[in-house]
Amino acid sequence: MDRETISITVPDAGTISGTHWPAREPRALVLLHPATGVPQRYYESFARYLTGVGLSVLTYDYRGIGRSRPASLRGYDVSMSDWIDHDVPAVTAWAQARCPQLPLLAIGHSVGGHAIALSPSSGALRAAVMVASHAGASHTIKGWAERQRVRFIMRVLAPVLVALKGYMPNKRLGFGEDLPGTAMTQWRRWTTLPRYFFDDPAMAADSRMAQLRIPLLVISFEDDPWANARAVQMLVSPLKNAQMERWHLDPRDGGMPAVGHMGFFKKRFEQELWGKVAHWLLAAVPQ
Repeated sequence: MDRETISITVPDAGTISGTHWPAREPRALVLLHPATGVPQRYYESFARYLTGVGLSVLTYDYRGIGRSRPASLRGYDVSMSDWIDHDVPAVTAWAQARCPQLPLLAIGHSVGGHAIALSPSSGALRAAVMVASHAGASHTIKGWAERQRVRFIMRVLAPVLVALKGYMPNKRLGFGEDLPGTAMTQWRRWTTLPRYFFDDPAMAADSRMAQLRIPLLVISFEDDPWANARAVQMLVSPLKNAQMERWHLDPRDGGMPAVGHMGFFKKRFEQELWGKVAHWLLAAVPQ
């Protein structure tokens, strides 16, 4: 079986569409938590690669994104914290029920790394990898022009468009997938705070992240203006009890093309990056 399309119930909150990618003789099951507004199809090549080295994979779309999008996003009420607090635990519970014999691993891209750091369900993981995950306070963005561009989108464009449309119409603007208005509004507010969601009392992020006690690989890239070294350190500093390993890589040192915020999951990095991460994950599970 190449893949299996699945539906995951989020208790009292609807369903998530996912894809189970089974390895022939799996040693573990990897939960792949996506970035904001990035549909699961973006990770298909990487998922296929992992199955080839003995890791089954579960990809999925947060509610409101990709195949988990309702008929209309207008007024659809789901926040980024809902993804972390409800979608991720539902996905983890599905994996535990479906493959109880397999150790659970996770890879989180951008906000998917936030999910690993904050979700209480991460206690079920044997180990995890965070890719391009950072505290998204706009003042940490590297480069004046990019910082001003993001501030304009978040502080001017987003509030107006969400008020007019009832959601954030990113596709029409060439910014990726549309976002539920509630998620966009919460994200926008976090970006204006000095310490991102650490300054949101409702998140209790510092205390929640201190509970994570698993081996954790944190990967960032020198050419990523958002998840730069400073912004990544702001995110991971409360992970005081995780067994953390940091890789901050400059693509130029290895003769690689630009990686940036999104490039890690592109197939051209199979040799330079994917193999090293797969080796790290496999070392975390028994033979």
